[in-house]
Amino acid sequence: MKGSRIIISLECTNCRTLAKQGNSTNSSGVARYSTMKNRRNTSSRLELKKFCKYCRQHQLFRETK
Repeated sequence: MKGSRIIISLECTNCRTLAKQGNSTNSSGVARYSTMKNRRNTSSRLELKKFCKYCRQHQLFRETK
């Protein structure tokens, strides 16, 4: 039987919008964290506030595909 926990990656929303706009002077990359979530309890996309090393402040991180 397969477990209900899956490994997901979280991506900084602020770095992502700067990268899409082409403002690479402010940010040198897109910060990502990897974590696990329970598929049964959290069926929607996970959003957490974590520290972004490129922005140097706490930002909203969203689950990527």
